Amino acid sequence: MGNCHTVGPNEALVVSGGCCGSDQKTYVVGGWAWAWWLISDIQRITLEIMTLQPKCEDVETAEGVAITVTGVAQVKVMTEKELLGYACEQFLGKSVAEIKSVILQTLEGHLRAILGTLTVEQIYQDRDKFATLVREVASPDVCRMGIEILSFTIKDVYDKVDYLSSLGKTQTAAVQRDADIGVAEAERDAGIREAECKKEMMDVKFLADTKMADSKRELEMQKASFNQEVNTKKAEAQLAYELQAAKEQQKIRLEEIEIEVVQRKKQITIEEKEIDRTDKELIATVKRPAEAEAYKMQQLAEGQKIKKVLTAQAEAEKIRCIGEAEAASIEAVGKAEAEKMRLKLIYFIL
Repeated sequence: MGNCHTVGPNEALVVSGGCCGSDQKTYVVGGWAWAWWLISDIQRITLEIMTLQPKCEDVETAEGVAITVTGVAQVKVMTEKELLGYACEQFLGKSVAEIKSVILQTLEGHLRAILGTLTVEQIYQDRDKFATLVREVASPDVCRMGIEILSFTIKDVYDKVDYLSSLGKTQTAAVQRDADIGVAEAERDAGIREAECKKEMMDVKFLADTKMADSKRELEMQKASFNQEVNTKKAEAQLAYELQAAKEQQKIRLEEIEIEVVQRKKQITIEEKEIDRTDKELIATVKRPAEAEAYKMQQLAEGQKIKKVLTAQAEAEKIRCIGEAEAASIEAVGKAEAEKMRLKLIYFIL
């Protein structure tokens, strides 16, 4: 029988041993694994980031000056199967403190070795380059233990003989000296430049004054030329204006004559229309009423004539109708008398 074992993402599970005497190891990161009771061996190794503080005290540099260097390193066990196997071979069964101790001694050994090859100035002035060098030299060794250096920085550099403070004072004095020299040179250059600028300013001013005088003279000449042209143009414009005015007056007079002709034609037309109107009025007031009266009398005579004819026709029709009615009545009476006589005859016969 067996049992299921689970492990978190910051821990690796190592299962060794199994059925039939197998010695194969199984590595599980953030998952689960099956183990046989009394046969399989279950061990765990941390994958968390470990913080180390390597420190090398009184290590002689390339110039023989003893200094103390402290740093901060971040390391962790790598999860790649082969490298995880290296880490398990080295640290399986050890506590985190024991693992950190082994890696710390390795880093301090490389740090001490590198310090012996550099000067104090190289270590103090470029700490990032120094830390990168330590990381590059130490990485192959810790990598063979299945450990990865995530970061390495220099925390502090100091000595017991005030070498660094003296170095700082020397550098400060050199900087101050360079600054004083720079100020003096700057003041000298400024004076030279100021004189040059004044000379250039005077040259520019003289050149500007000369140009201004030339421009003023040229302006006066141009003004005289412009005035002459303006006067000429004014005279030409005046003559052109008078000529144009005469032409316009002539056009206006021609227009007035045309207007008078048109007005006269209109007057004649109006008079002709007035004559036509008078004729029509005379016709309407005299001739037309007489013609209307004659037409009226004619129509009345025609009406009386037609009335008489129609009256005679009506009387004749009346007489005809009365005759026809009387004839029909006599015929009916005769037929009735005959029928009466026929009936009497039939009665006597019977």
